[in-house]
Amino acid sequence: MKCICPEAWIPLPFLEWDAKPKGPCAGRAKRRRRSVASMEKSLKSGFMGSMLGSALGDAVGELAFRFPDKGALLDEVGRSRTLIYTDDTAMALGLARSLAEVGDLDQEQLGKRFRRDFEQEPWRGYAQGPPTIFSRVKSTGCTYVEAARRIFRGEGSLGNGAAMRVAPLGLFFHGEPDLHKKARASAEITHAHPVGMDGAAVQATAVGLALHLNPGEPLDIEKFVTVLQGISSTTPIREKLHLLKELLSTNAPPQEAAPLLGRTVAVHESLPFALYAFLKHPDAFEECLLCAVLHGGDRDTLGAMACAVSGAYLGVEALPRAWLDRLENRQYMEGLALDLHGRSEARKGKRVFRTN
Repeated sequence: MKCICPEAWIPLPFLEWDAKPKGPCAGRAKRRRRSVASMEKSLKSGFMGSMLGSALGDAVGELAFRFPDKGALLDEVGRSRTLIYTDDTAMALGLARSLAEVGDLDQEQLGKRFRRDFEQEPWRGYAQGPPTIFSRVKSTGCTYVEAARRIFRGEGSLGNGAAMRVAPLGLFFHGEPDLHKKARASAEITHAHPVGMDGAAVQATAVGLALHLNPGEPLDIEKFVTVLQGISSTTPIREKLHLLKELLSTNAPPQEAAPLLGRTVAVHESLPFALYAFLKHPDAFEECLLCAVLHGGDRDTLGAMACAVSGAYLGVEALPRAWLDRLENRQYMEGLALDLHGRSEARKGKRVFRTN
C-alpha cells in the first residue's frame, strides 16, 4: 500500500485511460486547434465551463422550441437581451448550493433546497414529479426518498430530471471512485426508478471524466463511452450506450442518430443523444449545443446535459462570450462555480488516498 497526495491521485475509472485513440472510433479523434485547447485547462475553468455551459444549453434549448431552425435560433439568441434558464438550471444551482453548504451529499437537505427553490420560482417550468414530491413531504412528513418512490404507480420516475441537474455533483466529486454512487443518491430524492438514477450516474461520470481530460490532446471516443458503460447498471442505458458507440464509429449524422438514440423526457431516450452531441463535436462548444437542441424532443434538457460535458471538457474560455454576457444570473453562477471548486479541493485536501 502506498499513500498518494490528492494532487497525484487519479480516479479508478481513469487509471487505464490511453490518450492514443484505438478501435473503430479512432478516426473521430482530432488534435484540438482552437486557442482555448492549446494548453491544458485549469480545474476552475472546467468547473465554470460546465456550470455556465449547461445553463447556456438550457436557455438556448428553451428558445429552440419556438425557433427550431438554426438561422432563426441564432438570430433570436443574438436579439435576446437576457437568456432565461429553466428548471434544469434552477435545480443544478440548488444542487451546487447544497454541496457547497454541506460539503457532501445530504439527501434531506438537498430535498429541502429543491423545495425552497421551487416555492420561490414555480414558473421555471418544473415537470409534474418534483412538486408532487414536495407536496407529499410537506403533508405527510415522509422523507424525500420515500415520496419519490411512491410516484408513477410506486415505480419512481425514470425521467431525465436528475441527469439534467447533476453536473455540479460530477464536478464536486471529480476523481472519486464513488462518484456514480453519489449521483444515484442525489437522483433518488426525485427520480427513484433504477433507470432514472442510472442516468444521473452516467451523466455525472461523463462530466467528471471530461473535467480530467485535456482538450489539447486527442480524445479517444470509444474509451470515453466504454468508461460510461462500465458504471451503468441498467439494461436500457447500457444498450443505448452500445448503440451510441456504433453510431459514432460509423460517423452517423445527427438526423440519423437522434431518432435512434431518443429525444424524449425519459433519461434513456435523451441522455445518449446529449452525449452524442458532445462526442460528435468535442472541440466546438457552439456546434455541440446546436446539435443537441436542433433535432427535436426535450430540447432544453438535451442542451443542458450535452453542454455540461462540453463545458467541463473545453473550459469556460470556449463558451461564446456574447452569449455569456446575456445569460441570466451569470455572475452568481460564476461565483458559485468557484465556491464549489474551492470546497471540492479543500475536501480532497483533507482526505488520504491509498492504492495497491
